[in-house]
Amino acid sequence: MKVTITGTSGFVGTNLLEYFDNSKFSVSSLSARYKPVQEFFLQGYALIHLAGKAHDLRNVSTPNDYYESNFELTKQLFDSFIKSDLSVFIFMSTVKACADEVKESLKEEDIPNPKTHYGLSKQKAEEYILNKKLPVNKRAYILRPCMIHGPNNKGNLNLLYKLVKKRIPWPLGNYPNQRSFLSIDNLMFCVNEFLSNDKISSGIYNLADDKTLSTNEIITLISNELGVETRIFKVPKFIISFVAKLGDIIRLPINNEKLQKLTSNYVVSNLKVKNSIKKILPVSSEEGMIKTINSFKKK
Repeated sequence: MKVTITGTSGFVGTNLLEYFDNSKFSVSSLSARYKPVQEFFLQGYALIHLAGKAHDLRNVSTPNDYYESNFELTKQLFDSFIKSDLSVFIFMSTVKACADEVKESLKEEDIPNPKTHYGLSKQKAEEYILNKKLPVNKRAYILRPCMIHGPNNKGNLNLLYKLVKKRIPWPLGNYPNQRSFLSIDNLMFCVNEFLSNDKISSGIYNLADDKTLSTNEIITLISNELGVETRIFKVPKFIISFVAKLGDIIRLPINNEKLQKLTSNYVVSNLKVKNSIKKILPVSSEEGMIKTINSFKKK
């Protein structure tokens, strides 16, 4: 069965191409960028839409960049899917399409309240897909992954690895935050299930590993894999808060925005997807994280 994937140059896309190699699915890439008034000629069994604009940490993107890449392009592809003979449409959204902050545990039925143009543009795409009536023979899945990690990906995990490797103490030990992560192995497993199992209903599905991990636990895992002493310091919160406020004024390694990202809770429920797939996720939270950590050691 032929499966077409957009965004194959990205981290998830390259892993999916490798995952489906020598499988029952024949995978091909589709280069897709937004252009006004365009349609796509789609053939085969399924379309996995990964292409889009991710959150811009450097703040150089305009709001229009997000809405064209994440909403308008998705709208064009989904309309083309409806007109095609394809059976399955998978849209890779994000948990940030629902919430930037989570008080308890994020569930699919929570009312979306995104705050950034990244989240808002993804949420508009979700809404468009959900409001379209699907033909009887078609299925459409909106996947909301939390922070995805795996071998050779970049981001905060790599930065934490470098910090531990340099024997720099972690000063935020007084913040026992809990965050959900998603191993790339579990993501690919779920995508395969959505493609293969026509009993899974269309709709929104959060994707996350079974267990949350605190930053302190990740620091400990990295230290263990490197064979070095775990150095977690519990600097009083009032001192950290003062330094973060100072960082808002002058350039320091930490400010209030970074402190929020490093210490806040973000727990995502994966009960719906597990109940729908009726299978156990293949990789535990710790196993997936250790696999990612060990990939940094090879660089």
